[in-house]
Amino acid sequence: MPRILGVDIPGEKRIDIALRYIYGLGPANSVDVLARANVDRAVRAKDLNEQQLSQIVNAIQEGKYVIEGDLRRELGINLKRLQAIKSYRGQRHLRSLPVRGQRTQTNSRTRKGPRKTVGVQRNPNAKTGVH
Repeated sequence: MPRILGVDIPGEKRIDIALRYIYGLGPANSVDVLARANVDRAVRAKDLNEQQLSQIVNAIQEGKYVIEGDLRRELGINLKRLQAIKSYRGQRHLRSLPVRGQRTQTNSRTRKGPRKTVGVQRNPNAKTGVH
């Protein structure tokens, strides 16, 4: 299992697919990185030698890709900014509701989590109809 920039990538997969395990590298960026590094897309990740791995790392760093911790931090800062200025999107993020206009009366279970059933509570001190 090769390690690139602190991330273990699966050895059995093709390198263009395996690079997607790095947070911030998607399909287009992984192909672009491999083209810069002059590494064949079809080769398996476990078959890469040290020189090819270092070429890939250099291509990622020279390409100025924002990946892993830096990208997560940047996204977190953006969300905090939206919440601080009390924007509509920030408020939706804060309340864990859908942000982009989806309906919420039904659906949106992914964002809201499992249903919370609300039951009726009886008041033990309530007057009963019997005297």
